[in-house]
Amino acid sequence: MMANILIVEDELAIAELQRDYFALHGFEVDICLTGTEGLQRARDGGYDLMILDLQLPGIDGFELCKQIREICDVPILIVSAKKEEVDKIRGFGHGADDFVTKPFSPSELVARAKAHLSRYQRLVGSSKKESTEEIHIRELTIDKASRRVYVHGKEVAFTVREFDLLVFLAMHPNRVFSKEELFERIWGLESMGDIATVTVHVRRLREKIETDPSNPQFIETIWGAGYRFSV
Repeated sequence: MMANILIVEDELAIAELQRDYFALHGFEVDICLTGTEGLQRARDGGYDLMILDLQLPGIDGFELCKQIREICDVPILIVSAKKEEVDKIRGFGHGADDFVTKPFSPSELVARAKAHLSRYQRLVGSSKKESTEEIHIRELTIDKASRRVYVHGKEVAFTVREFDLLVFLAMHPNRVFSKEELFERIWGLESMGDIATVTVHVRRLREKIETDPSNPQFIETIWGAGYRFSV
């Protein structure tokens, strides 16, 4: 699991111990000795997980955690000699994902970091997948995964070819396609049909998604060239 980790710890020996264990597991690690430097590094970005001590010069760990959480959502682990429950609650309240007390097992710290990274990457991956499976353009929503279309929040039924044509156009906004290109992309090179079917399907799409099909705002006709999905 390749990932970049930032360790903010004022005791260099402890920071180096953490760094060495993470390096053994293939992680790239940077060390900061003050909260102020840690915040600047966090603002610069590029880290997949951060490990913070609480008793830091400059900005303490609680405030650092709070400010980091305001600029990014990567996992934050607090590693501290503070063991009181109130400190843990405060840390979680500022956005920490885990709290490890000193002295700690380096192997356990690495294992916890891996677990949080895996969970975070799954969530990010799921979010990206969802975002790519739905297309939102003004009052139009196309759910590619379920093959459903919503206009002004109401579901509208589409045939297989209508849906495929709509998705293709919506995924290539502001680009002009000739009838021949659309016929080839949607119906296929081997299709035995009339290219006029493209015109028919565009008309049906307009009837279903346009407020005024005679004055289309989504699927425009570019005379002498073809059609363009306007965004």
